[in-house]
Amino acid sequence: MSFSAKELKAFLQSVVETIEENKDYLSELDRKLGDGDHGVTMSIGWQAVQEKLDNEWKDENDCGKISISAGRTFLSAVGSTVGPLYATGFLRGGKEVQGKSELTGEDLNNFWTAFIEGIKERGQAEVGDKTMIDTLQPALDTLKQEYARSGIFAEAFSKAVASGKEGMESTKDLLSKKGRSSRLGERSLGNQDPGATSSYLILKAFESVMTSVQTA
Repeated sequence: MSFSAKELKAFLQSVVETIEENKDYLSELDRKLGDGDHGVTMSIGWQAVQEKLDNEWKDENDCGKISISAGRTFLSAVGSTVGPLYATGFLRGGKEVQGKSELTGEDLNNFWTAFIEGIKERGQAEVGDKTMIDTLQPALDTLKQEYARSGIFAEAFSKAVASGKEGMESTKDLLSKKGRSSRLGERSLGNQDPGATSSYLILKAFESVMTSVQTA
């Protein structure tokens, strides 16, 4: 498959819209576990990305530059923990596709592998800690396995998104081990992690754009 800079920008635009639509939901999840601002924080970061989409990136066709700029823009707008995490993801992913205006399935596989591994390295979290890694690591494991098996990125990524969703939903049954919510102990049980939720929404947004490219 081929995925252009135009489609990468469409993915980022889709994330902007998805986060805005789910801002209150994400903050409601966070009120049960943290300080209740995850939706607002994500919105601030992605609205900054929107500004770039509307102006600086209109004529940019280097996928690496777009992704790296997205990471830096998000970090500048969001100083909280989630800022460095997503910034690292987009910076690492962007380095994998520098100088390319059209991305192959192999490029996309490399992008998402670097994206997720970068977040995990920066956040120092593991599956079971009730964080975004409970979404992202199962997604990455499935992506690696399925892409190695079939060599078809779109098929592998869709299965990865399904694994990510299962991981997100599993956080309801986990005790928080990271951040402010770790102080809640057993009171954190029964509540879905907001970071795991927002990371799933980002994966789902990419899947939706990828599907539209395939059917166009």
